[in-house]
Amino acid sequence: MCADFAAVRRVLRKGATWSEMQRDFRWNIPADFNIARACCDSWAGHDAARIALIHLDTNGDAHPYSYGDLREKSDRLASVFSAHKLAKGDVCALLLAQCPEVLISHFACFKSGVVSLPLFTLFGADGLAFRLSDSGARAIITDRANLPKVLTIRDQLPDLRQIWCIDGAADGARDFHGDIARASGGFAPQRCTADTVALMSYTSGTTGPPKGVLHAHRFLIGHLPSIELHHDFFPSPGDKTWTPADWAWIGGLMNMALPSLYYGVPLVSHRMAKFDPDYAFDLIAKTDIRNMFLPPTALRLMQQTKVPKDVAIRSVGSGGESLGGSLLEWGQAALGVTINELYGQTECNLVLCGSHQVLEPRAGAIGRAVPGHQVAVIDSDGQDLPRGTLGEIAVHRDSPGMFLGYLNQPSKTAEKFVGDWMRTGDLGVMDDDGYVTFSARDDDVITSSGYRIGPSEIEDCLCGHADVVMAAAVGIPDPLRTEVVKAFVVLAENTPHKNLEAALIRRVRTRLSPHVAPRSISFIDHMPMTATGKIMRRVLRDAEPDVSG
Repeated sequence: MCADFAAVRRVLRKGATWSEMQRDFRWNIPADFNIARACCDSWAGHDAARIALIHLDTNGDAHPYSYGDLREKSDRLASVFSAHKLAKGDVCALLLAQCPEVLISHFACFKSGVVSLPLFTLFGADGLAFRLSDSGARAIITDRANLPKVLTIRDQLPDLRQIWCIDGAADGARDFHGDIARASGGFAPQRCTADTVALMSYTSGTTGPPKGVLHAHRFLIGHLPSIELHHDFFPSPGDKTWTPADWAWIGGLMNMALPSLYYGVPLVSHRMAKFDPDYAFDLIAKTDIRNMFLPPTALRLMQQTKVPKDVAIRSVGSGGESLGGSLLEWGQAALGVTINELYGQTECNLVLCGSHQVLEPRAGAIGRAVPGHQVAVIDSDGQDLPRGTLGEIAVHRDSPGMFLGYLNQPSKTAEKFVGDWMRTGDLGVMDDDGYVTFSARDDDVITSSGYRIGPSEIEDCLCGHADVVMAAAVGIPDPLRTEVVKAFVVLAENTPHKNLEAALIRRVRTRLSPHVAPRSISFIDHMPMTATGKIMRRVLRDAEPDVSG
C-alpha cells in the first residue's frame, strides 16, 4: 500500500516528452495543506514503522527514525511550544547542523502554526544577532556547541523568550529532549491553508542587509516537478537520499530533505564538519545511497579522488553554481550517471532543470522550464526578449513555490517584480527550444562553494573596525569554489597595513561566518564610486590584484 501511496504522489507522467508535460501539467494544491502532514503524519498513518530518516552520529553508528517516531516527537514538541506560549505566527529559529532534531522541530512548527527559521551554524554572533532581531524570533533550538553564541547576544534580543538545547539543559537553555519526553502526544494541529506562512529563510544580502523570505506551505508542492525530473522520475524502488548541503540552506532542505520524506524515501543525515570527498564516498557506499543533491564544489572535490567500486548511484542533481563540461563528463565516466542541473532562488526555487531521461543535455545550458513554472528572459520593462537574446531570467508569480514576500519590507517585495514577473537578477539566454543558459549576475552577489554571498554584511563588518574608513567585497574567480571573497579596504590616514589583513579576515570569520570571510584584502587609497555615492564593485573585480589608489 505504501509503494502505491508514493506513486499516487507523483505529479508527472513518465513516458511523456518535456513539451507534453509542460502542455498537460496542472497544479493540484489543496486548500488545506500542511507540510508536516504531507511529509510526516500522512506516511505515519499508512505505516508508522516505515523508515523516514537514518542518522549517522559522529562515530558512524546508524540511528533509524520511523515516520511514527517523527510524528510522535513533533506532536510532543508542538505541545511544548503551546505550553511555553509560542503562538501561531511566532518565529522559532533552528541553529542546528543536519540531525533528526531539525526535522522534528520543523514539523512541530508547521503543526503549531509557528514559523520556522533555519540558520547556518557557521554564523557568528553578528550574523545571528541581525537575523534573530530582524525576525523577532521568540525561541531558538540549538546545540551545546552553538549555545555560547546565542547566550553572548541574548541581551540584544528582547523578543527571545526561550532557548532549547538538544544536548540537555545548560545555563540559559532548557532540555529539548527532556521537555519532549514530559509532554503529551496527540497534538491537534493548527488549521492552515496552503497560503499560510510556514518557513522563513534569509537572503544572502546582495543589495543591502539580508531580507527574510516568507514561504507558504504550498512552496513544497512547487518543488515536486523538478525533484521528479532531475532525479530521473523519482521515486524509484530502492531509492535512498543524502546531501552534504546544510539543511539551513533552501538547497539542502528543499532540494533533498523534505521532498524525500514527502515521497516516502529514506533520507540519510550526518554532521560533516568539513566536506571530505573520501569520507563522502565511504558514506555513500556504507548506507547504499542512490540519490543525491551535490553542489558543484562538492562534485569538484569528489572528482579529485578515487570512486569506490561498491557505489550504486542512480541520480545526482546539482545547482547553486554553473557546472562545467568536465564535471558532466566525469559524472558519466566515474559515477555512471548524467548529473542533472537545476536552478532557482530562495524566493522561488527549482524552476529550471535538466533530466537526461527525457531531455537531451545541451552544452552550457541548465535545462528548460520545469512543467508548471513559467520562465522567461525579459528586458528591464518586463517584456519577453527574442530567443537568443541576453536578458534577465524571470519567473511568473503564479508558481506555487513563489515567496509570499520579504518580512516587513513591502517596498523591497514590490521591487522584486516587474509586472507578473519575479526578477532573479541573473542574466541568461533562452534558445529556440526553451533551453536556458546562465550568463552572469546583474548585481554584486558572490557565488562561493555553493553559497550565495552578499557583500553588504562583509563590508559592514569590516567598517566596524576602528581603522577602516570604507570597504568593498567582491568575488574573484577560483577553480574550485567558483569564486572566493576578496575585500578592498580604505584605511584611516596614516594607519599601517602590517598585520591588519589577518586581523580583518579574522574579524569577519568570527563575527559573521567563515564561509563569507575574505581570502585576501587589498588596501587602496580611494574607493571607486558612482556620482550618486555607490561603490563601483565591478571596477574592483576587473582591476589587477594589486589595485591601488
